[in-house]
Amino acid sequence: MVKIRLRRMGAKKAPFYRVVVADSRYPRDGRFIEEIGTYDPRQEPAAINIDVERAQAWIKTGAQPTDTVRDLLKKAGL
Repeated sequence: MVKIRLRRMGAKKAPFYRVVVADSRYPRDGRFIEEIGTYDPRQEPAAINIDVERAQAWIKTGAQPTDTVRDLLKKAGL
């Protein structure tokens, strides 16, 4: 199954996430199919940059967003 999920980047105790489309069997920070955005929770307010068109295209083809990504997509306007 293809999922839209977060990939953790950044240093220890300074998280930065990339929103990626990946097969559910791949590790969290491992291989992915496509990067569709970023999320920086350390900024105030949190910086959310997601390509909504690409996210919609992946959802239409059957990709399932995780709960956290679903909330981020709602905030981004999807």
